[in-house]
Amino acid sequence: MPSNLNLDYYYGTEAEQYSFYRVPKTLLTDSRYKGVSIEAKVLYGLLLDRMSLSVRNGWMDKDRRVYIYFTQEDAMALMNCGKDKATRLFRELDQGGIGLIERKKQGQGRPTRIYVKNFTLPPEPGQSRQSDQTPPEGPQTAESQQSRPLDSAAVKTAPFEQSAPLEISGQDSGFSAPNKTDKNKTDSNDTESSIPPPAPSRTSPSAGAHRQMRMDEMDGYRERIRENIGYDLLLLERPYDAEEIDGYVELMAETCASRREYIRVNGEDVPIELVRKRFLKLDGEHIRYVMDSLRQNTTQVVNIRAYTLAALYNAPVTISQYYTAQVSHDMAQGFGGA
Repeated sequence: MPSNLNLDYYYGTEAEQYSFYRVPKTLLTDSRYKGVSIEAKVLYGLLLDRMSLSVRNGWMDKDRRVYIYFTQEDAMALMNCGKDKATRLFRELDQGGIGLIERKKQGQGRPTRIYVKNFTLPPEPGQSRQSDQTPPEGPQTAESQQSRPLDSAAVKTAPFEQSAPLEISGQDSGFSAPNKTDKNKTDSNDTESSIPPPAPSRTSPSAGAHRQMRMDEMDGYRERIRENIGYDLLLLERPYDAEEIDGYVELMAETCASRREYIRVNGEDVPIELVRKRFLKLDGEHIRYVMDSLRQNTTQVVNIRAYTLAALYNAPVTISQYYTAQVSHDMAQGFGGA
């Protein structure tokens, strides 16, 4: 059993940064998590997903540490396993195991609080200084590269890909190493090629190229937003039609791809970069909240585009107050009916 890593807690709104069933990559790549089973890592991803509900309900202790409620029955249902296995997975994640969670019993029949610990770890000792152990090489020239054969060890340890056989380079490699040239800001290098470049067009292609770049950028934002909000699940879980949801997606994608420096929101000019970051953090719960709010609105909206834009921008700030007001209203109705 691996030793406890003494991980930190999540504080305040930090707990709301995960909204999907995702297993953090660190749990799969960091050697300090190698002793944790894959099923326990999946369970940790489920616990992370429950954090957003805790933030909306204000489930924080006096030190603002976020906690969740997640029973063994929840784990058994979602993991499709028996009680013994669920117990073992919780123990593997608990303080007696790796320390990714901390359970605190409250007694008197109340559910156990679970603190989901922050999985982020500092670099292992010596890892950040690895690059300092190799002395820097002198400037490379064409003659020096041709005079010595390609060293496979150098290829594997180089910070960028080199001219090596394809099997040397992995799928997760970064950008290829640029050519060594004294032109630092050139779009292309003046090198001879067996295939001559195409003849320059007589008409300027800038307008068409810019239009294509704009379309590609819109497609990228559209796909990212659909993934963030769980587009397919929204169509299945709620009685919203695709046309309605697509309208929200297109509005956010168009706004994110805007070239303007500022955009009008809530009657004020807001930096487009701030609006873009806010939109790219919206999830399915935010979209449901905005759609429900617009449906419940009884006042006449003159500019529906500006109204929807403001509602999407304000969603991360107002969603908690909305659900709190809903709970208070339902409780008042319940007491009134009694």
